[in-house]
Amino acid sequence: MDFNPTSSLGERVEALIDDGLQRQAGAQAARDYLGASRVGVACERALQFEYAQAPADPGRGFSGRILRIFERGHRMEDVMVEWLRTAGFDLRTRKPDGGQFGFRVANGRLRGHVDGVILGGPDGFACPALWEMKCLGSKSWKELKKHKLAAAKPVYAAQVAIYQAYLQLHEHPALFTALNADTMEIYAELVPFDAALAQRMSDRAARVIQATEAGELLPRAFHDPSHFECRFCPWQDRCHRIEP
Repeated sequence: MDFNPTSSLGERVEALIDDGLQRQAGAQAARDYLGASRVGVACERALQFEYAQAPADPGRGFSGRILRIFERGHRMEDVMVEWLRTAGFDLRTRKPDGGQFGFRVANGRLRGHVDGVILGGPDGFACPALWEMKCLGSKSWKELKKHKLAAAKPVYAAQVAIYQAYLQLHEHPALFTALNADTMEIYAELVPFDAALAQRMSDRAARVIQATEAGELLPRAFHDPSHFECRFCPWQDRCHRIEP
């Protein structure tokens, strides 16, 4: 019997795993609120589809590979928690009752759950402070390192600002860390509170929620369906069948 790995065996095992992950994801309850981590995405119409729990276009749900990438991010977040604690940070990721730190406003229609709160740390780190973590591929990580959070990752910047606002963690800069999944390099940035950005994102969330519940469709961000953002949108076909 030949136990040497082959591409066909690898493909079969990968397919079996991905099928299991997709079934597991499909069994999870749909989010019945607008997530604060998503408010900064480019297209308000896409946020409407997401908030309304609109089914993705056929063949446009999350693939097993993407679900594996999500899982990698969750696992590496736990690793970073341990590393930061080892480095002397008093990092809390759960409340005494075991729940996540987070907020809910607008009767629960806008919610957010943060990665953690730093209550103390080495010299030079003012506390309490928000902590947010991402695990990125090399290309994305290098863009972040070169251009910093606000320019390179506006969605994450919006997430940080709105979390700082609603959790009243605006007095001290947030600690944003990103792990390069390919090289294990760590990027860290102290992010001062951007009140104007937080207000824009809060207003935007209100606009998306109100328009969706009123049955009004907001304009799409891009009119060319081949635009990068549209090509990766789960509702690309549905959106572009509708008049602007």
